[in-house]
Amino acid sequence: MSFGRLAEGVGSEYEVLAVQYPGRQDRRREPLVGNISDLVDGLLPELVAAVGDAQDFSLFGHSMGSVVAFEACRRLEHEVGASPKVLFASGRRAPSAAPPELRVHLLGDRELAEQLVRFGGTPSALLEDPEFRELILSIVRNDYRAIETYECSPEAMVSSPIVAIVGDRDPDASFAEIEVWGSHTSGSFFAKSFPGGHFFIDANCRPIGQLIRDHCARALSG
Repeated sequence: MSFGRLAEGVGSEYEVLAVQYPGRQDRRREPLVGNISDLVDGLLPELVAAVGDAQDFSLFGHSMGSVVAFEACRRLEHEVGASPKVLFASGRRAPSAAPPELRVHLLGDRELAEQLVRFGGTPSALLEDPEFRELILSIVRNDYRAIETYECSPEAMVSSPIVAIVGDRDPDASFAEIEVWGSHTSGSFFAKSFPGGHFFIDANCRPIGQLIRDHCARALSG
């Protein structure tokens, strides 16, 4: 998904930097990365360079990106001594949650395409084009493999406050499941649901932007 509209909702007083995974858009010629640890390995040097000596930064991740942000936050705290003011986790069960019984990355192409249509966010017309279908399925299968093979101890912690958000009709995460994020921080925790499914951010950019501003401002003044 694109975070352009959400960045606008956050406001011009904040500098918003987006992470582009390998194998996508301007990095499409790079090989896909099929596990969370290697994604964080690639992200961390760029994140350290972007943050520099700043102490007033936060991390936001959606879906698999929530886990990437969590693991990046852990690495920053343990290896660099830098703690995000807030870690925002969107549309994803807590890191220590047991994986679902259905392993989507093991589905055949037809079943995976049907899963995407049911899940929303992928126009069915794109999946009817053989070239786009192959590209989309390879990326999606790779992402599911990364998140479905990820393991995290219930004791894994960060010191940054965590704000967890979810769509009230998200088939991949319930409100009760995102509340477990609170057990992964020694700081404060807040959870909130918004109307919508897994891609609820698209229809809620302004209120989510306001939520981000409010929690960042609170963390900065604390």
